[in-house]
Amino acid sequence: MDTFKKLKKFYWPHRKYFFISLFFLFFVTGITVVYPIILQLTIDEVVAKERYSFIPYIAIGFLVLMFIKGISTYLHQYLGDLFGITTVFHVRNSLYKKLQILSFKYYDNAKTGDIMSRLTADVEGFRFFLSAGFAELIRIALLILMSLSVMFYYSIPLALVTMAAMPFLAIVVFKFDKRVHPAFRGIRKSFGRLNTRVQENISGMQTVKSLSREDFEIGRFSGSNDNYRQNYLKTSNIWAKYFPLMEFIGNFCAVALLAFGGYLVISSQMQPGELVAFFSLVWYIMGPLMNLGFVINQFSQAKASGERLLEILEGKEDIVEKENAINKPIKGHVTFDDVTLTYVEDDDEALKNISFDAPPGKVVGLIGATGSGKTSITQLITRFYEPEQGQVLVDGHPVSDYQIKALRKHIGFVLQESFLFSTTIRENIAYGNPNVTEEQIVDAAKRAQAHDFIMDMPNGYDTLLGERGMGLSGGQKQRIAIARAICINPSILVLDDATSAVDMETEFKIQQALKEVMKGRTSFIIAHRISSLKHADEILVLEEGKIVERGTHDELVENNGPYQRIYDIQYQDRDAIMNPSAV
Repeated sequence: MDTFKKLKKFYWPHRKYFFISLFFLFFVTGITVVYPIILQLTIDEVVAKERYSFIPYIAIGFLVLMFIKGISTYLHQYLGDLFGITTVFHVRNSLYKKLQILSFKYYDNAKTGDIMSRLTADVEGFRFFLSAGFAELIRIALLILMSLSVMFYYSIPLALVTMAAMPFLAIVVFKFDKRVHPAFRGIRKSFGRLNTRVQENISGMQTVKSLSREDFEIGRFSGSNDNYRQNYLKTSNIWAKYFPLMEFIGNFCAVALLAFGGYLVISSQMQPGELVAFFSLVWYIMGPLMNLGFVINQFSQAKASGERLLEILEGKEDIVEKENAINKPIKGHVTFDDVTLTYVEDDDEALKNISFDAPPGKVVGLIGATGSGKTSITQLITRFYEPEQGQVLVDGHPVSDYQIKALRKHIGFVLQESFLFSTTIRENIAYGNPNVTEEQIVDAAKRAQAHDFIMDMPNGYDTLLGERGMGLSGGQKQRIAIARAICINPSILVLDDATSAVDMETEFKIQQALKEVMKGRTSFIIAHRISSLKHADEILVLEEGKIVERGTHDELVENNGPYQRIYDIQYQDRDAIMNPSAV
């Protein structure tokens, strides 16, 4: 029960629904046990003694009981569902909130499909047991206790024989739980992998089709699907073995009771109606005990689901905000002091002893091969990761001293792969600043060279975009992302290969617009094109996580170093662009 204890904070505040539901369950169970008593009275007191005038009264009483039971059943089930649904409402909110808090390190190893599986199938599995499983366990206990009480009243010897069979069923149920829980955990894991496979395939469909790898993807999905099938078959095999055994024990007990009870009736130690009622009550015990297997089944699924939910809820928060963190406007003075970063323990260092100073308004260019550490520098400024060594300072304070939201709301990002939401263009541009005016949205779009193509669309700024900006070209998506960054009016601006998906003419126009945007702002430009960097106040050339060169465009071109080699590769006619002011 450790899993349920850890999740208690979600369901215990709503316990009133559960206990009121149990109150009505008591009526439902009590009336159920009354049925055999009515049957016994009908046989022994009405039929045997020919008191047929009592039949209308018994029928009316029976109808009244059924009406009460119907109302009680409705309230029991509704309140039970209300308990479960209300609980998982808060569980889902907490899971989603936790996913917003978890650092990039968590997402570096997490799979989208598996996370989706936890927020859907696992949450639902946990809800189902809260809504019905807990109550079913109590219903079984109540039904057994009430039935045994009546059975002892009718015949102590027969009741003792019934109780003798119960330990055998209990042992079988216990062994069943021991085997079925790991099996259900395997099902949940394989379902998460299956979801991941589907999610990755749909997200990468263009790549799959362009490389004609449909058959390969079908094979991979078939493998994951078969793994899910095998896990389910394993569980079904466990169930198929144990259920017949439980049924056999119950039926054997019923036959023994029928024989012994028949003897008691023949010897006048028991009335026929009492035997009939007793036999009905036996199935009120054996039936629930055999049904306990189904409840254990639900419990095991809920426990496996709860464990997977706790893996998220108890996930380590690597980026922790200090108690008295700073919340004040940021000017944008960025300093790296001997910073070293490693993403994975015992892996190669992503950054090694990085030091530089970028006062407000300075434009810093970052260039180097893929994996050289360009993006890592900007991710440390926003505190997406923590350095192993050294300090990253903003306005003279370590970034760890700031409130995380206060820090990040002053940093504007335009990433290489611009992510747009499936909503209107207006809402995408205003996403980082919900209070932005219509005039500011349009102005930001004009600066990002996006206004003209937006106005050419069917509904202009009210045009709905498809998932991930479907319907726009890569260059159009990047220009909307640039407009979004402009709208938050950041003190620090990060352009991570922001013009990589646009043509040379559009790149030139965007750069001209960004010159105005970058005035007074500390800007970091990550680029592979030298044309995007040559206006920077300082360019840092990185190789394998180290700064190997630094200086202005003109200085680096004359150094005959790594930058000059990149320059030669990109430009055949060096003299045409030697003077940056000519562009």
